[in-house]
Amino acid sequence: MKKKEKLVATGAYAGLRGAYAAMFTPIDRKGRVDTETIGRIVEYGLANGLRGFYLTGSTGGWFLLSPEERVTVWKATAKAVNGRCPLIAHVGATRTDESVALAKAAADAGMDWVSSIAPPVFGGGFEGVYRHYKAVSEATDLPFMVYSIGSEIVPERDIRFFDLKNVKGMKYTGRDYYAAQAMKLDLDRRKETVWFAGCDEQLLCALALKDVFAGGIGTTYNIIPRHFSEICRLAEANDFHSAAKFQEEANKVVRLMIESPNWSYRKAMMKFIGIDCGPYRAPYAALTSAEERSFFRQFAALGIVARNQAL
Repeated sequence: MKKKEKLVATGAYAGLRGAYAAMFTPIDRKGRVDTETIGRIVEYGLANGLRGFYLTGSTGGWFLLSPEERVTVWKATAKAVNGRCPLIAHVGATRTDESVALAKAAADAGMDWVSSIAPPVFGGGFEGVYRHYKAVSEATDLPFMVYSIGSEIVPERDIRFFDLKNVKGMKYTGRDYYAAQAMKLDLDRRKETVWFAGCDEQLLCALALKDVFAGGIGTTYNIIPRHFSEICRLAEANDFHSAAKFQEEANKVVRLMIESPNWSYRKAMMKFIGIDCGPYRAPYAALTSAEERSFFRQFAALGIVARNQAL
């Protein structure tokens, strides 16, 4: 409990800065969560400057996992990290009561923060989202991070989320930085909060606002963690020229990663660097041997990532 208190008590949330991987959930050949590979992802990320991990979010395939499997991921990651960095557990679900139960399980599993998207499918508009966040944020004493993705920020409306108990941060996977800055500046007059940028390809753009985003959380951070940790470090040192070189290379990886709607290509990038996370579960398809070989050639041709560099 002392570690959690320290993370939320120090100025500017000092424990929450820099680059965080939205961790892939590795799946073994039998279709189970691969807890051993979770440890390898953690070690590779920390060795290359990551400051923490965001678990069972969109990249982690929360919508393809059972609640029990999500808890398995949290416990395995907490064991692998062993207190070396903060862990944020995404507990979003279609039903609010399931998110509440998951938030309680995340606290028991040793997570430092909980986070949630708005209720997917039919969330009941802003008031429905507000009710959802209220119930989830009040379920534990952990700080809560709003996960904004796929919807616009309306500062005068959305600032209400931060009146809720334990709502202390936001993962903003959007591109309206003007609206984000407006809401964050208004919040700064009232309370301390911490925000992370969620668009990998625009991390440097977000960090250029300086007082808005403390860092970034993203998918590509698993694959090329050093690029994103350096972008954060250099931006904090006001060396945006050097940071831009890392962002340019990272964007080449992002562009290749998102070419196919089959997310299994994203995990294939991890196999290329030496950490086999398996494919995404159905309805996504596993890659054929021919598809994998062709993709690996494209990845290698970028000249950015070496085969088996994580070994």
